[in-house]
Amino acid sequence: MLYLSENLKKYRLLKNLTQEDVADLLGVTPQSVSKWERAECYPDITLLPALANIFKTSIDMLLGMDTIRAQQTLHDIHELASDYQKSGNFTLAENVYRDALRIYPDNAGMILGLAGIMALEDKSEEAIELMERGLPLSENEKQKSTARAALCFLYLKCGKKDKAESLVALLPHTRESREVIKPLIFSELDDDEIYRNLRIILLGE
Repeated sequence: MLYLSENLKKYRLLKNLTQEDVADLLGVTPQSVSKWERAECYPDITLLPALANIFKTSIDMLLGMDTIRAQQTLHDIHELASDYQKSGNFTLAENVYRDALRIYPDNAGMILGLAGIMALEDKSEEAIELMERGLPLSENEKQKSTARAALCFLYLKCGKKDKAESLVALLPHTRESREVIKPLIFSELDDDEIYRNLRIILLGE
């Protein structure tokens, strides 16, 4: 029921219904509808058909199955492109992303995935264009860090050193990287060592 709460509110508002309206139609209290929409609890499963009928939609849509399937589809696209990329078949990986972008034109993952392939195929100008387009759309910090790091080198390759120098300032410090912190987390640090590492991260010492 991952998306049920937000979908109940979305479809109710689309139908210009109040929580009281929905409650009256179902024979429940407005407080119950409010709790459903805040994900504090869920409606009884026997109420789902009635809710779908009230909102003129399907139970699948109420539950967010369309969103879940879309996320699985995006994952499958990346997996396929990644498999081609790992086997060195950049052309097939490129085709996978280009086909996907016809369906998901504003998806940051697809745009940046294609940008990476273009960079590996030595099509630097197109890679730069795609990365500059995809970065503002991305909400994934790892994805953005990887794209920014690659973009620094692409700028250099295309004689745009000033852009590379500006962008490099946005990259994370080595002291904050997983490679530095992970071994420390798994070692037996005493309180003084923990404090020293906090100072390194927060004060740059």
